[in-house]
Amino acid sequence: MNVRLYVWQRATAAVMAPLVLVHIAVILYVSRQGLTAADILSRTHGSVLWASYYGLFVAAASIHASIGVRNVLAEWTALGERSAGFFAVLFGLALAVLGAHAIVVLVLT
Repeated sequence: MNVRLYVWQRATAAVMAPLVLVHIAVILYVSRQGLTAADILSRTHGSVLWASYYGLFVAAASIHASIGVRNVLAEWTALGERSAGFFAVLFGLALAVLGAHAIVVLVLT
């Protein structure tokens, strides 16, 4: 495994760990309060804080997952390193686009 990718994957895991904990805490709070989707959207609308939080989450998750997918493709398929990297980049970009769309819906609508 490429050392640079190894470090990036571990760094993004370190970034995501507290973000996941906050995300789970928010889910528990929302569910215990009985908030609806409309309630949540009204609270997050226009929030730079939530947009930044989930933007960091999406960026870290996209990088982390694409490195993992690259490693799985390179180790478990007949794809070479270059082809595995290409498909992993496409996967990471797809995750980033989907995540960005979710942030736009969460904060701007």
